[in-house]
Amino acid sequence: MLTKSIITPMLAAVALLFVAGCTSNQSVKTADGKTIVTDGKPQVDDDTGLVSYKNAETGKTEQINRDQVKSMNELKN
Repeated sequence: MLTKSIITPMLAAVALLFVAGCTSNQSVKTADGKTIVTDGKPQVDDDTGLVSYKNAETGKTEQINRDQVKSMNELKN
């Protein structure tokens, strides 16, 4: 009984750390020289050629053409 009450909170803490570790901001540099900081990793749609991302500054989900993206790099948090 005691081990069950200890294991459950430990598993919840590990799951929380795993989820928190997976989300990191990214820097997207565009062909025209702008830098966009995203909240999480951008998603690339190969069918449409669009990159979808959540703008860290505004909180809105936006899209940009893949050919307008010069580079995408993970930022150190």
